[in-house]
Amino acid sequence: MTSRRLFLTSTFAGCALARDASRLRARPSASPVTSEPGLRALGLRKNRDAQLYVPAKAAESGKPAPFLMYLHGATGSEQMGIKRYRDFADTFGFILLSPASAGGTWDAIRDGYGPDVRALDDALTKAFAMCNVDPQRVGVCGFSDGASYALGLGLSNGDLFSSVMAWSPGFVPPGIDRQGKPRVFVSHGTNDPILPIESCSRVLVPDLKKRGYAVTYREFEGVHTVPREVSEEALRWFLQ
Repeated sequence: MTSRRLFLTSTFAGCALARDASRLRARPSASPVTSEPGLRALGLRKNRDAQLYVPAKAAESGKPAPFLMYLHGATGSEQMGIKRYRDFADTFGFILLSPASAGGTWDAIRDGYGPDVRALDDALTKAFAMCNVDPQRVGVCGFSDGASYALGLGLSNGDLFSSVMAWSPGFVPPGIDRQGKPRVFVSHGTNDPILPIESCSRVLVPDLKKRGYAVTYREFEGVHTVPREVSEEALRWFLQ
């Protein structure tokens, strides 16, 4: 009886730990100021180090700023978010964090949540300590594999992220412990040959709605990409 009790206890503990693997502990601090404007590496690792971009609008406003974390697609790097969304950050005044996966793509896409979650937690913790962030407007977004990962992390950390933006996602990686009810924006090209819309967004969006999430969904005529007008619409939605 004792051995069976120990077995059950260890099994339940293992399940709890697996779900906990997708949880982030970083939270915006009460910092009254934001770092000087500009782009800087956070110095968390030698290669593929997270990049933090603070636009002049955020640094000079004296008010808590919106904060957005961008997750790249497969084979991408920490430079992708900066290249694609730095000008939007300048226009709209949100702080942009662009980290990188340790490998070719994010851990949960293949093996389950683990090292990448911990690295993102470290990056968020450091960025939050450096910036005056509006805790009501913290978002996570991504493209392709990064969109799938953003959905997994966003739904598991809805008590941190108020908004999740997934551009051309494939699925929601399993093994998450859903917390909160962040609102969700999903876009997908009708002619996507990489992650076909019929088996991806047209499946996961109805499931999200069935689970009670408020979802804004945009289909566009195109392939595996994010048209600029879709990015702008999503970012305006995020900043509402």
